[in-house]
Amino acid sequence: MRGRVLLLAVVVVSTLGACKSSGRHRPAAAREGLSGGVLVFEDDFEREALGDRWMNRSGRWHIARAGREGRVGVQGDRNEGLWLDFALPERVRIEFDARAGSDEGDLKCEVFALEPRHQAGYVVILGGWRNTVSVIARLDEHGEDRLESPARAEKGRTHHWTLIRVSDTLRWYVDGTLVLEYHDEDPLRGRYFGFNDWNAPVEFDNLKIFEL
Repeated sequence: MRGRVLLLAVVVVSTLGACKSSGRHRPAAAREGLSGGVLVFEDDFEREALGDRWMNRSGRWHIARAGREGRVGVQGDRNEGLWLDFALPERVRIEFDARAGSDEGDLKCEVFALEPRHQAGYVVILGGWRNTVSVIARLDEHGEDRLESPARAEKGRTHHWTLIRVSDTLRWYVDGTLVLEYHDEDPLRGRYFGFNDWNAPVEFDNLKIFEL
């Protein structure tokens, strides 16, 4: 039975445009993959328990309810992650909603991980390190080859995230604005997607995965 989980993204600020450049950063085809595709998985967390589709490594992740709406949330996960037991398509668009519960931001997901653990794939962070920088990193969120943006998370705001990969470039949009694109000459082909967190209170909702 198909899961029900959801995705949405982040805050657009005046400093969003400038990002750190490297040999792994180059323009991607304009807006390719932003629409279309076949919906292969979704989860809106409108239930009491996470269920068998999710690997809750720390045991801290839970479904929180605000009125009638369910969201998955955590604080203090220490990068254990909430991992989806569903193989990501190679050509994919992933969408979800993310909300920071404090000024620290630190909204984080991991994609194309080779196994369900931290830093086994690409790490994508909005407002990391006390909301000072946003990054896409390959295997090491502190690595010198990571890409950086001054984009920040806004406390209490629901940010809509869109992640797209159709070839060798991972593109990341928040609230419809391109934040970063990461070109990888040797793309990681892992199957796993996960939400993650270090210490700040965070919530995620409305995850959708489209095969392109």
